Amino acid sequence: MRKLVILGGGYGGMRILQRLLPNKVPKDVEIYLVDKVPYHCFKTEFYALAAGTVPDVEIRLTFPNHSPLKFINDWVTGIDLDNQKVVLKDHEDLSYDDLIIGLGCENNYHNVPGADQYTYGIQSIEATRKTYNALSNLPKGSKVAIIGAGLSGVEIASELYESRPDLNISLFDRGKMVLSSLSVKIGNYVQKWFEERGITVVNESNITKVEEGILYNHGEPLQFDAIVWTAGIRANKVVRDLPVKKDKKGCVYLTPYHNIPGYENVYVVGDCAHLPHAPTAQLAEAQGDQIVKVLQMRWNNEPLPKTLPTIKLKGTLGSLGKKHGFGLVADKSLTGKVPRLLKSGVLWMYKVQNS
Repeated sequence: MRKLVILGGGYGGMRILQRLLPNKVPKDVEIYLVDKVPYHCFKTEFYALAAGTVPDVEIRLTFPNHSPLKFINDWVTGIDLDNQKVVLKDHEDLSYDDLIIGLGCENNYHNVPGADQYTYGIQSIEATRKTYNALSNLPKGSKVAIIGAGLSGVEIASELYESRPDLNISLFDRGKMVLSSLSVKIGNYVQKWFEERGITVVNESNITKVEEGILYNHGEPLQFDAIVWTAGIRANKVVRDLPVKKDKKGCVYLTPYHNIPGYENVYVVGDCAHLPHAPTAQLAEAQGDQIVKVLQMRWNNEPLPKTLPTIKLKGTLGSLGKKHGFGLVADKSLTGKVPRLLKSGVLWMYKVQNS
């Protein structure tokens, strides 16, 4: 039997399983899925779980249950590319013929002293639960700092405002305007939305150090009751430790067929892959679609095409609480209720397609 091992049941891993199961897997191929939790999590909704506006059970799904698939609930601690083995924490080493690495990302603390010790995060379900517990237990009037005003920072700040309007929320942004990577229209809209609700936006900030209950902006100490870090990501440590070519975030450079150069049978999907787009669930799914096609051609000893279609993303959608949102779709900036409805619709469709 040929063994396909998938590390991580995130958006990329789930799309690959969805495309292969139940009847597009050769009879001589068995699939192993390894994940540290026994269900698929909607990482794009972790901000809402952290803020306390959705329960845990609403942002997860059980993995597919089909005979070619075997599930191993464990942590991946290493990958031996040359000997084709995956090292697990509580199980024996797992050999593979084909490997798909979709282990996701971790916070990038940019070498800021104390950031990894004294801040909360939302990059994993475990970290998000800790953040929720910390934020929900804060007394009235407590001060919360959110470091990083990208999509995650903006969404958790707005959602936390709706969940806990009694808190004093400050959002620290390195740029002159939040969400500057999207558009000026969106940035102005979101900045105004925060200002109208009494959420403090600290533009052109520079966090130089974090201590317990204290963050330093441009060297000035500021006291907070909780500090949440959403200022960038990097590849999972297991991937950062691989002896292959990676970028400064630890993401792996790949061939046009999504495999590691020199390792035709090892693919990387999602946040650990070096791609020309910012990492998103949408990108991981598009990658997953192409990986399945490449796998099937290689399984059938068919020649690969000279090139694969260029991945085209549909756009970006973000929320400002439950009633407002923003988006960049087909290079058009959207603000208000429409993009929020669109985002809710996308989530509903995802649940339907994967349940």
